[in-house]
Amino acid sequence: SYFTNSSSYPIYGGGTGVEFDNQKQALVNGADIIICTPGRLLAHLDFDYFDTSGVQHFILDEADRMLDMGFYDDIMKIAKSLPEKMQTLLFSATMPPKIRTLATKLLDNPASISLAISKPAAGITQSAYMVHDSQKVNLAREILRAKGKDLSHVLIFASSIKSVREIKKTLNRAGMKASEMHSGLDQSEREETIRDFKNKKIRILVATDILSRGIDIQEIELVINYEVPHDAEDYVHRIGRTARADRTGEAITFINPKQVRNFMDIEKLIEKEVPKLSLPNGFERAPEYKIQTKNKKKKQWRKFKKK
Repeated sequence: SYFTNSSSYPIYGGGTGVEFDNQKQALVNGADIIICTPGRLLAHLDFDYFDTSGVQHFILDEADRMLDMGFYDDIMKIAKSLPEKMQTLLFSATMPPKIRTLATKLLDNPASISLAISKPAAGITQSAYMVHDSQKVNLAREILRAKGKDLSHVLIFASSIKSVREIKKTLNRAGMKASEMHSGLDQSEREETIRDFKNKKIRILVATDILSRGIDIQEIELVINYEVPHDAEDYVHRIGRTARADRTGEAITFINPKQVRNFMDIEKLIEKEVPKLSLPNGFERAPEYKIQTKNKKKKQWRKFKKK
């Protein structure tokens, strides 16, 4: 709202009671634009001082990420508190079934606008390894050791909170200090982690797709996809965390046999075949880069002869 006649105020969790009171005052006095996180807005809605009758526009940005973080119920509660006559806008980088379900509940006969997803930056060197799941941890350690301490920022992506925690523990046991970022942390913990990562107090950060967008740290030199993302578009967002501002960077993906089809979809999306590297010496033989086919057992029919 800079250089305009509109006023705006951010509403988010964490901080002190003073900040909560400042947010309350902004809601009481009124503002043209409120930018908020669902949880903190609901906390204010629990009191009577926030009058929502004047809301004209309800905008959900990065809706897919909010659902990944478990905000579906919060979003629906907020929507119910708003006027029936208003404009609702929903923005999402991906359109999985859960987003379509949300759209049908929030939007009335909506117009859909689809924009082509951007391709990875030219400065990103992409490569991949075919691996068994049991080989991933040792491969990650080998890559980080081989590249030495010259890397100031390494971002490792996994598809679940459980995987993030396991990877972090394994790296820490191997003497590689790592931290974690996911929706299981509260707002203050997430802010502290990002701050430490930016300030190089943390060199290795293991995260879910919560960090595939919305983080702009120009010095991230290496992104490792410990697990292939379910949506091809998420791959572009993940590796886009490196090679920022015309810099160069590297993106390495670990592919297990069950994820080959997903990675082929990624290569189709980015219109590029990503080089598959050989595992370092000392590793067991890697699986082949081919789609697994299910072996259908033929039914055995017994033939009975009439006597």
